[in-house]
Amino acid sequence: MFEASSARLLPDGKRLLLQQGPIDLVVEAAGTAAAVEAAYQAAMRRFDGLLAELCGELALLRSPVRTNSPVPEGPVARRMHQAVAPFAAATFITPMAAVAGSVAQEILGVMVEAAPLARAYVNNGGDIALHLAEGETFRIGLVERPDRPNLFATASIAAADPVRGIATSGYPGRSFSLGIAEAVTVLAPTAAMADAAATVIANAIDLPGHPAVERLPAEAIQADSDLGTRLVTRNVAPLTEAEIETALAGGLAEAQRLRAAGLIVAAAMHLQGVSKMLATPMILQEQAERRLARA
Repeated sequence: MFEASSARLLPDGKRLLLQQGPIDLVVEAAGTAAAVEAAYQAAMRRFDGLLAELCGELALLRSPVRTNSPVPEGPVARRMHQAVAPFAAATFITPMAAVAGSVAQEILGVMVEAAPLARAYVNNGGDIALHLAEGETFRIGLVERPDRPNLFATASIAAADPVRGIATSGYPGRSFSLGIAEAVTVLAPTAAMADAAATVIANAIDLPGHPAVERLPAEAIQADSDLGTRLVTRNVAPLTEAEIETALAGGLAEAQRLRAAGLIVAAAMHLQGVSKMLATPMILQEQAERRLARA
């Protein structure tokens, strides 16, 4: 059992922090004082009990999605299932690959329903759901690694753009990865879609069997992991430039395929000081591909 959920304003008096168990949400809304208050109240009401709702279907959510897989009942669980379903035919994936983005999207949804807001976001550990009224924009910083949040570029997202979700995945992050990318950031139509796609692209950046890559069974690190005995990356020793290019090429090809299918809008991926970008004019970096200083 988890302790009760908590909610409090952060010291800036503008952002709301919602916490329970493994979930930490940072929420911010812009609008009239009454609208923001109504949105925050709605967020707190929906957050209370959400974790228990997910835990009630946890066995199903940790199971791989297949063509004939049962669909979960809860709204967040259904969104998780729907987000990963487009990838299920080609790869192993469970609804847990979209949990953070789906939770962020759910909380944002009740906020927008509760009050007219100019802008709002829900940030679930770097997986972010966005709301933009007409004429509004967000400027988002992109990082090279989740554990070293140095910005390498920014994205300017306007209300007219087809992006309402951002997610980052990589082996140094809070979730396990089958690949060796330090960070893959995806911009997509929804936060749940971005979350699932970031996982898939990060897994595609790999050098199978390479001696520089340290891997362990997921269940040896976390007994209840949805990845079971699959080997997840724990550390990557220095690679040659050719090896880095080969690994990133796999991720870039996957990102291109997903964009052609309409599942993502843009992506950025990073490995040992090298960045590749599947960019759009929203990315305010003049080069779609650039080499960073090697650490």
